[in-house]
Amino acid sequence: MRRVFIIHGWGGSPSEGWLPWLKKELEKKGYRVFVPAMPNPETPVIAHWVDTLRDLVGEPDEHTYFVGHSIGCQTILRYLETLPQEKKIRGAVFVAGWFTLMNLEEEEQPIAKPWLETPMDFEKIKRHAQNFFAVFSDNDPLVPPENKEMFQQRLGARVIVEQGKGHFSGDDGITHLPSALESILKL
Repeated sequence: MRRVFIIHGWGGSPSEGWLPWLKKELEKKGYRVFVPAMPNPETPVIAHWVDTLRDLVGEPDEHTYFVGHSIGCQTILRYLETLPQEKKIRGAVFVAGWFTLMNLEEEEQPIAKPWLETPMDFEKIKRHAQNFFAVFSDNDPLVPPENKEMFQQRLGARVIVEQGKGHFSGDDGITHLPSALESILKL
């Protein structure tokens, strides 16, 4: 059974923006889709989010797919880094993923700091999956453009750039995201 885990972003929820649409579209195609409410979304903590994802996934395999939004992408990467060497997943789609951020409010900076400064072992991550897509917007107010190259260089991700989608959040009015669906289907 093909399973997809969709991980919302910082301050997000399973019912935000394009996530319910993507869940429904994937279910129509026979995927089993999980969109968990991540713990304390206003103050996300790496260990809590990664543990929640690990508990939800159970045993990952080549029929396991991931989609992340914003900090959900970081969560997926950090989860993959913890897997035993022999575990392989099908792949992941990162929407508005980041390694650097801009325009954070002062009260957001201490929350973001561990996510920005705790290193990741990208070689270890790539051992668990070779198929990555990264979807960006040309006018994202939070994700600097250099993140596109970082996803390509660090993960070998195939990059898609959308026009005028902001940070792809519910506040941006994004209720459908065909590029994410098409990317999952290509994995």
